[in-house]
Amino acid sequence: MSDLITVTGVVLSAMPIGEYDKRVVLLTKERGKISAFVRGARRANSPLLSVCNPFVFGTFSLYEGRSSYNLTQASVKHYFAELAGVQPGIYYGFYFLELADYYGKENADEMQMINLLYVTVKALLNPHIDDRLIRRIFELRMLVIQGEYPQMFSCAACSATENLTHFSENKKGMLCTDCAKNQKDSEAVDESTLYAMQYIIHVPVSRLYTFAVSQQVQKRLDHFISRWMTWQLDRRLKSQSILEMML
Repeated sequence: MSDLITVTGVVLSAMPIGEYDKRVVLLTKERGKISAFVRGARRANSPLLSVCNPFVFGTFSLYEGRSSYNLTQASVKHYFAELAGVQPGIYYGFYFLELADYYGKENADEMQMINLLYVTVKALLNPHIDDRLIRRIFELRMLVIQGEYPQMFSCAACSATENLTHFSENKKGMLCTDCAKNQKDSEAVDESTLYAMQYIIHVPVSRLYTFAVSQQVQKRLDHFISRWMTWQLDRRLKSQSILEMML
């Protein structure tokens, strides 16, 4: 048998296998996104019964097999079981996990994504933060981690840093007033919305969920970030459809 390894991460999903077992998908710092088989995890007396559920953050001990890992032990940092009773926060949470699964890669250091998930799930439990804002913050910051975010700090056409007033999907970012005149798909962006997106992109992850926006800015964030996400994803996520049905 291979050596025991310990990884730090989060359970993205879990599904039953046979009568008593489970298969979990973990996002980890050391091995990236991996699948692990958990023998007996569905037995009532199993020490891993509560571990093999989505939103569980901690360290996991595994043996590496030919096609997957075998999870044998876990030390949980946070279960986030309370999220199950939060509506519609739980549906946002599953969408965030699926988005992380979509972008997660094998053999990559995914600690940035794990940290983003952790602070985001905590934010979902805060009744003072609008879930709609949490969604847009998470989506844009996820694109930052992937290097797929739009150019928001300078003109995507001439590199000017002043008078950024319009957004262009074709140019993949902001345009200055002069360049916007020659770009057919340019769309005006107000100063508050631009500042909010710039803040989301560059602020430390620990401060992501420490601000609020007006309803007008929220609508603009919904508009721009949702369009950019649609542009980047090659398919519609199942949890996204469920989330939108519940809203």
